[in-house]
Amino acid sequence: MQVSVETTQGLERRLTITVPADSVDSAVKSRLQQLAKTQRINGFRPGKVPVSVIQKRFGQAVRQEVAGDVMQQNFYQAVMQENITPAGMPKFELTKDQRGEDLEFVASFEVYPEVEVKGVDEIEIEKPVVEITDEDLDNMMETLQKQHATWKEVKRKARKDDRVVIDFVGKIDGEEFDGGKAEDFTLELGKDRMIPGFEKPLVGAKKDEDVTVEVTFPEDYHAEALKGKDAVFDVKVKKVEGQQLPDVDDEFAKLFGVEEGGVEALKDEVRKNMQRELDQTLKANVKEDVIAKLLEKNEIDVPQAMVDQEVNALREQAKQRFSQQGGGQNMPDLPAELFTDNAKRRVSIGLILGEIIKTNELKADEEKVNALIETSASAYEDPQEVIDYYKNNDELMQQMQNVALEEQAIEWVLDKAKTQEVTKAFDEVMNKQA
Repeated sequence: MQVSVETTQGLERRLTITVPADSVDSAVKSRLQQLAKTQRINGFRPGKVPVSVIQKRFGQAVRQEVAGDVMQQNFYQAVMQENITPAGMPKFELTKDQRGEDLEFVASFEVYPEVEVKGVDEIEIEKPVVEITDEDLDNMMETLQKQHATWKEVKRKARKDDRVVIDFVGKIDGEEFDGGKAEDFTLELGKDRMIPGFEKPLVGAKKDEDVTVEVTFPEDYHAEALKGKDAVFDVKVKKVEGQQLPDVDDEFAKLFGVEEGGVEALKDEVRKNMQRELDQTLKANVKEDVIAKLLEKNEIDVPQAMVDQEVNALREQAKQRFSQQGGGQNMPDLPAELFTDNAKRRVSIGLILGEIIKTNELKADEEKVNALIETSASAYEDPQEVIDYYKNNDELMQQMQNVALEEQAIEWVLDKAKTQEVTKAFDEVMNKQA
């Protein structure tokens, strides 16, 4: 086997591989002899068909099949011989394939880029320091109350966080338009779920009051005919409802599975959950900051094959989310362009972190792996059951080891980077994340 290597452009490589004629012809002959033993052809007894007859009938197809196998086998031998690591599957082009002559083919593919992580000691990272205060806990308890609130009609003007039941008719240039009319429509004020400006005139309105609402449809509105158009809605307020929050007592605590200890036990559990979510958010924010700074310092030429693979993975995730949200399996194929930038970023991140792991010979820390599993399990009713499930599933354990390795790479960067602790409020961190 003769091999010549050519760099076409960037990460693309082109191997021209020549395979001696005798090895190809002998493989063809051997396969034809095998066929002769199994083929049934009129006029010949089973297993007694002459090879010459098999050659005439199947020779071309067999040679194509052998050529395919020869290209696969010799390509992998060639890249090992030349110490090349392909990033993705090659494209084969058969350039010479005649009986009695050497077989020649060309394999085109991409290789992994050479990655040298630079500028780590120049990176500046903020590490937020956050304390959960009693006020934060009170706010969370109020949020839980609102989640279990009931609605009751009130005889007063509507306020923010109230609910109104309305009829409305929308017009553009005095003419009604499709989708601009509804009856007994329930709208919670302050959620901004309608066109910008629609809710504002309804704050302060009373039952049986007629309200005129003037709005402008956004330029990016989903209905083409309404984009950027001025509209007037005639609104009839039929009911104003206020939230009725449940009392925070032992019965309220039981709604969240707290059977003993009452309100204080519930507060302890809520604080633990807040702390867990806060820790996860802080870790995620710092990680994202580290990754963004690494990408700024290290621009990588990524293999298109890896980007294409990542695009397909992102597209599949989008389909699964669409299905889980009630969209069924009818989601159209989304264009690759929607995912390309994100895919390139993810591939770059993987290559950079992979190089950090390889260069520093990082191994997944068993204690970190166990801590990650325990943190994940703590959100469930029976944490030990979840932990045991992980420990008995090799695939899940491998995933968690990969997460641990990634975290260790981030920690390595943080150890070398310039870090500064910054005090922040709980709401500031969590609302930004939301």
